[in-house]
Amino acid sequence: MKKIKWGIIGCGGIADRRTLPGMMLAENAVPVAVMDANLALAERVKEKYDASYAFDSYEAVLALDEIDAVYIASPVFAHKEQALAAAKAKKHILLEKPLGLTLADSLEIIEACEAAGVKLGVGLMMRYHAYHQAIKEIIAAGKIGEIVSMRAQFTCWYPKIENAWRQDKTLSGGGALMDMGIHCIDLLQYISGLNAVECTGYAHNQTFGYSADDSSAVIMKMENGALAFVDSNFNIPDAAAKCPLEFYGTKGSIIATGTLGQEEAGKVEILTAGDDSGYDAQQQRSLVKAEELTVTFGNMYTKEIEAFSNAILNDTEPPVSGKNTILVQRIIDAIYTNGGGKL
Repeated sequence: MKKIKWGIIGCGGIADRRTLPGMMLAENAVPVAVMDANLALAERVKEKYDASYAFDSYEAVLALDEIDAVYIASPVFAHKEQALAAAKAKKHILLEKPLGLTLADSLEIIEACEAAGVKLGVGLMMRYHAYHQAIKEIIAAGKIGEIVSMRAQFTCWYPKIENAWRQDKTLSGGGALMDMGIHCIDLLQYISGLNAVECTGYAHNQTFGYSADDSSAVIMKMENGALAFVDSNFNIPDAAAKCPLEFYGTKGSIIATGTLGQEEAGKVEILTAGDDSGYDAQQQRSLVKAEELTVTFGNMYTKEIEAFSNAILNDTEPPVSGKNTILVQRIIDAIYTNGGGKL
């Protein structure tokens, strides 16, 4: 099988922790060059994953003729410059979320890729979780009826750390909402098949005192009238959170816990009402019986890399493209700038 040759721009952090290990398991991809501003780190990553080159500048990666695609996992403030340069160099781009610091930057990146004829994918890898794929199929089949309410909560404990770029809004574009809420907003729309048409919410710093938000809450009105709720926090201890993902319909519900994260894990229960859909004045919950959903877990990052590589090999649209995820950033931008609005 032909393998897409990859350059990694920003090879520390999530690239080293998750994406490169996932790439090593992919059948159609191979890392060729890695880059980090810290050349010693890049050299270590090069040896770890048996890449051919290590650089401390992204220009050196883009200058390699043998590179087909780049995975950009640098801090958000660098995304626009690096993505525009990669598009100019005719390299396909898998860009970590969010695309850019602002909605305007993100749209500029999308336009540049379209003009250059290169493919642009977005690192919203949780779409590939086996449970999330299964839940999407169940909802599409109508098993829980018409969606009337949805909720997702994704949190972590992220106290003030010196030189942490995610805690500086000028470098990250935002905090908990931009970094964690983005997955929730994307998943609720993707899994349900419903787009948001209006949103409202709050994003502020409550606990730690850095410039990015450590607390946020969003309510979205979906195109069918359903309401969707997103909580994202940097100030909830990991041991105190189950990070639920919930879908409620006119015939039942799907409750997932522990599926939001960097590994395929968690538990999913499906609750469906019986044939009698009449009003129960006693509000007895016993009429609902839980069915536990079972799937085979894999590696979300491997699936992400293989899917994007296949899009290059087959000249098809990436399954998680810039264009089909821009609504997520429109929502986040609306919350940060105006507290919400029509989309």
